[in-house]
Amino acid sequence: MQKTILHLDLDTFFVSVERLINSELRDKPLLVGGTSDRGVVAACSYETRGFGVHSGMPMKMARELCPEAVVIRGNAGTYSKHSDVVTDIIKEQVPVFEKSSIDEFYADLSGMDRFFGCYRYASELRKRIMKETGLPISFGLSVNKVVSKVATNEAKPNNQLKVDLGYEKPFLAPLSIKKIPMVGDKTYQTLRNLGLRRIQTIQEMPVDIMQRVLGANGRVIWKRANGVDNTPVIPFSERKSISTERTFDKDTIDVIKLRGILIAMTENLAYQLRRGEKLTACIAVKIRYSDFNTYSKQMRIPYTSADHILIPRILDLFETLYNRRLLVRLVGIRFSHLVSGNYQINLFEDTEEALNLYAAMDAIRKRFGDKSVLRASGMGAKTIGRMTNPFNGQPPIILAHRKQ
Repeated sequence: MQKTILHLDLDTFFVSVERLINSELRDKPLLVGGTSDRGVVAACSYETRGFGVHSGMPMKMARELCPEAVVIRGNAGTYSKHSDVVTDIIKEQVPVFEKSSIDEFYADLSGMDRFFGCYRYASELRKRIMKETGLPISFGLSVNKVVSKVATNEAKPNNQLKVDLGYEKPFLAPLSIKKIPMVGDKTYQTLRNLGLRRIQTIQEMPVDIMQRVLGANGRVIWKRANGVDNTPVIPFSERKSISTERTFDKDTIDVIKLRGILIAMTENLAYQLRRGEKLTACIAVKIRYSDFNTYSKQMRIPYTSADHILIPRILDLFETLYNRRLLVRLVGIRFSHLVSGNYQINLFEDTEEALNLYAAMDAIRKRFGDKSVLRASGMGAKTIGRMTNPFNGQPPIILAHRKQ
């Protein structure tokens, strides 16, 4: 049976969510990310790209290139909620799909042409997502994941494109070699130094030459340039871990500050567990010093999602890792071995007062934001450094306090 693979990508996702929340931001140049000089652009609107701005760029440089841009600190909880809504729609409509990042999906529609028509089906799915979420989304449809992803990027912004069977090479040929998935800045420069500019040139080259230049990756890139890819769609499954990191604007040795930040981070992740009806049985702490040496330590614990159980364990792990002679650049926390489960009184030696307190605090967070309630010892974490939230290898996203 001939494969038919759909690739869906929410256009400038973080930017689109911010504009959905605040319509005054529409058509304005917008940067989402860390707002300090050491911050990084997590997402940028199309209006900023003409100035040379791109995601992953230092925020300081982006501001210099586009001084009129509006800069917003992102909110992981908000983006995750919108991503989950899109995921649920796709889950209802598509038999097999893969969520490759917070804003990117693949779906295997093979065989559906007999019943409906894959392009028509994908078009109606896209329309439903836009109607129910208010978010722009693009898609590419072809015989495999690589060509479909490239097609999506060519369809943007907010459009769709199908590459018919047998037209994969002609479609790819005139495009820049940088459009090939897996070709990063370093590989691109290597290929440009060889005089390669368009994908067609790679298509016409013997695969052995590419392999001599780039090793095993050369063969993969050559195959992708020729529209050949057998990578399967990996069925979506719930994540097994949740984590967050904080990089400081200025490296610090202030142990009180470090402990406060860890407390605030633990509170936030514990709330995320309870909101998702999850429990963790393994916790880990990571420290990166100013010399970039990184250390981590983990501990198995009884299943829980309670702040007052998790915080002391996190601080204990921190004490075993912390070297007071060195400045700290980054701290991180990770909860893994997640299972479904509610915060039930028979799981903990808690008082009714404590349970009622958690319920009240979580209700406030749900209404006013993840960090609307914090322990006094964690208050300093609101304004120090930048926090990222890498879930299961997905590209990194900003987790920050949103002023009410």
